[in-house]
Amino acid sequence: MKELFYVLGGTGFIFMMTMLGAAMVFFFRKKTKPVFQTIFLGFAAGVMIAASVFGLLVPSINIAESSGCISWLPAAAGFVLGVAFLFGLDKAIPHLHPNLNLLEGPHSSMKRTTLLVFAVTLHNIPEGMAVGLSFALAAQNPADTSLYFAAVALALGIGIQNFPEGAAVSLPLRQEGMKVKRAFLIGTLSGIVEPVFGILMVLIAGFIQPAMPYLLSFAAGAMMYVVVEELIPESHLGEHSNAGTIAVMSGFLLMMILDIALG
Repeated sequence: MKELFYVLGGTGFIFMMTMLGAAMVFFFRKKTKPVFQTIFLGFAAGVMIAASVFGLLVPSINIAESSGCISWLPAAAGFVLGVAFLFGLDKAIPHLHPNLNLLEGPHSSMKRTTLLVFAVTLHNIPEGMAVGLSFALAAQNPADTSLYFAAVALALGIGIQNFPEGAAVSLPLRQEGMKVKRAFLIGTLSGIVEPVFGILMVLIAGFIQPAMPYLLSFAAGAMMYVVVEELIPESHLGEHSNAGTIAVMSGFLLMMILDIALG
């Protein structure tokens, strides 16, 4: 019960940050400059890289080592499975990358706006998994308070990058002619998979607790797939690629500081 309470709080926070970001559609009615999208995507990539390493892979290695397993094996195996999972979703779900104007996945006659939302929803799945597993790990080890603070740091970092991510959904929808309230609603709902997958991970971890190192690295692999496949390439398009690079470094630095300061 405590695990679900923690996870609802953590994933609820990152979902709320997505909603606040989507609310930017009420303030920015005109077309935003491409550099803002570049910065948003780069920052999200940096946060997710650091979260994958410090918040997921390192704990996975530490748990495996303390239990007497080969320390790198669960981390490597889970990572590969996480990459394969997102790769499969990437191929199975039709979605649109707006900066590239590129349709991926199976052919679909769905609206452009729907495909755009699917693309962002794919990003949010591993984020919900990561926060859910981190709080589940903290709840399973109440004597180690550092795990709780590490989970809080992870939720803060992902929540911060979810703010521009929510805006990155609602603003393009508005600029394509959608009504403001509808663009806000769709931008908000793009983050609903975060609490759903967070709770799902807690339920799985509760039944198979020895698999926690694999689950943590699974979430890390899924997040790194999103970063390498989509976020970094899209943050380095056009003449503002330097801004994207700086944003990646800034996101990584912020997440690293949060993890060390609170962990």
